[in-house]
Amino acid sequence: MIEARGLTKRYGEKLAVDDLTFTVRPGAVTGFLGPNGAGKSTTIRMILGLDAPTAGRATVNGRPYAAHAAPLREAGALLEARAVHTGRSAYNHLLALAATTGIPRRRVDEVIGLVGLGDVARKRAGGFSLGMGQRLGIAAALLGDPATLILDEPVNGLDPEGILWIRNLLKGLAAEGRTVFVSSHLMSEMALTAERLVIVGRGRLVAEISVAELTRGFRRSVRVRSPQAARLRDALAGPRVTITTTGTDVLDVEGADSEAIGNVACGHGIPLYELVPRTASLEEAFMELTRDDVEYRATVAGPGRSA
Repeated sequence: MIEARGLTKRYGEKLAVDDLTFTVRPGAVTGFLGPNGAGKSTTIRMILGLDAPTAGRATVNGRPYAAHAAPLREAGALLEARAVHTGRSAYNHLLALAATTGIPRRRVDEVIGLVGLGDVARKRAGGFSLGMGQRLGIAAALLGDPATLILDEPVNGLDPEGILWIRNLLKGLAAEGRTVFVSSHLMSEMALTAERLVIVGRGRLVAEISVAELTRGFRRSVRVRSPQAARLRDALAGPRVTITTTGTDVLDVEGADSEAIGNVACGHGIPLYELVPRTASLEEAFMELTRDDVEYRATVAGPGRSA
C-alpha cells in the first residue's frame, strides 16, 4: 500500500505539490493521471525518497521507502528506463542491482525471461532500442519480487505486442494482491488497464475515483441511426433534450435514454437502424475534469500562420 498524507513540495516560489493526500491499495491497478506540470513526477520521487517533502509524509507498506531494510523487496520502480550503465549487458546490470540486496542470481534469470529479453541479455544495454530499454527497466522493478510496483510511463516505446504484454502483466500482478501504481499520459491505455485513478492538477488532488465512476459522471448520450433522422429529431425536440446531427442519418441525443427514444420512434412509425447508449471515454472525462488545471496550453494556428 502507498499512502500520501499532506504531501507538499516547494521549489523556491514554485509549489509543485500542494497538500496532496491519497491512498493506493493492493489488488488493483491504480492510474496516476494529470496534465504536464501537475506534480506527478515530483510526487513519485517523494514516495521513493528521492526528494524530501517540504511538508507531509509518504509511506510504502507502512514505512517511508528508505526506512525499509531491503527497499527493492518492498517496492520496485521504473522512473527512467535509460538510467543504466550503457557499457554493461542487461544481465550484468540486473546482477549488480541484485547484489545490493542479496537477491539470488536465479531471480535475474527469471525476470529476464519474464520481460522477454533472453535473446539479448548478454548484449550492451547502451545499444538497446527504447522498447528494449523499457523492458529492462521493468525487469529491474520486478527484481526483488516486490509487493508494490511504481511505474512511470511503462508503455513508452513499446510496440503493440509489448503494450498488450505490460497491460496483462500489471493486471496479473494486481490480481496477486500487489499494489500497482502507474503514471501515464495514455488515456486509452489507462482505460484498458486501470481500475482506480488518482488525478492531480497543479499539484493538488482533483479526484481519487474508479474509472467506472469517473466516466459515468460525465456526459451521456445515445447514438441513433435512422433513415428518417430529421423526423425523429423533430419528434424528440424538447427543453431538456440536446440533439446533434453527426451524419445524414445519425443523431447524438442527450437528455433522453434509449428506452425513451425507442418509444418516441415507435409512436411516430420511425424505423431505427441503430440505438447505442454512449458514456464519456476516459479521455473525455479526464479533459473535462482537468480543463482548469492545464498549465501548458497550445494555441492552434492555421496553415502558414504562426501560433
